[in-house]
Amino acid sequence: MPEWSQAGAWGLLAGSALLLGAAVGWFVRVPQRIIASVMAFGAGVLLSAVSFELIAEAHEKGGLLPTTLGAAGGAAAYTLANLALARRGAQHRKRSGDQQPSESERPGSGSALAVGALLDGVPESVVIGASLLAGGPVSLVTVVAVFLSNVPEGLSSAAGMRAAGRSRRFVFALWSIITLVSGLAAVAGFTLLGDAPPAALAAITALAAGAILAMITDTMVPEAFESAHLLVGLVTVAGFLTAFALSRP
Repeated sequence: MPEWSQAGAWGLLAGSALLLGAAVGWFVRVPQRIIASVMAFGAGVLLSAVSFELIAEAHEKGGLLPTTLGAAGGAAAYTLANLALARRGAQHRKRSGDQQPSESERPGSGSALAVGALLDGVPESVVIGASLLAGGPVSLVTVVAVFLSNVPEGLSSAAGMRAAGRSRRFVFALWSIITLVSGLAAVAGFTLLGDAPPAALAAITALAAGAILAMITDTMVPEAFESAHLLVGLVTVAGFLTAFALSRP
């Protein structure tokens, strides 16, 4: 199988967790505390992947300056885009309660939710594709981390969309499209970055890491602590350690 198609397959696999989570969030009435705990675990997994896979790899390839500039640029770009989407009704796109506005309350919020879902998923998939550039196997830790974090993201967001009165067709069409885009973004990460010098590749990896870290703070952490209980911090650490253990030889 060509490497670009391998990248696409891994991206599709990681993105399919969004669809899986959305199905659970739509058809199963999951208690708020369970959703908060699962989201906390997913946040911990991604935090570990950003720290020990993406930032560490970027620093190894390009040094401190490209890594720092890339991460700061990714966080800034994500934050600016997120602010624009928040004004259009997508601020609470990963919340499972009644925070999301309906289309009648905020016209155009459905489109903003779709763009926000793309904004959240593309950096992760690009990194999955780029991990194949060294000629070795895909970064399994990154794929597992994205998959494990995507399940609670899809679950929480779909539950919130259902509470906002959005149709089942809208919810599953959205997450199906995002799953396909995840595969395409992974292919793009592999094909477009193949000739990039090490410093540029490091900066791009760090840029994706910065965007993911900003996404965790802006969209996942609020949901994780919405129904905060004494075990939320412990669950987050459990997710962090799970991804850390997977990254060790």
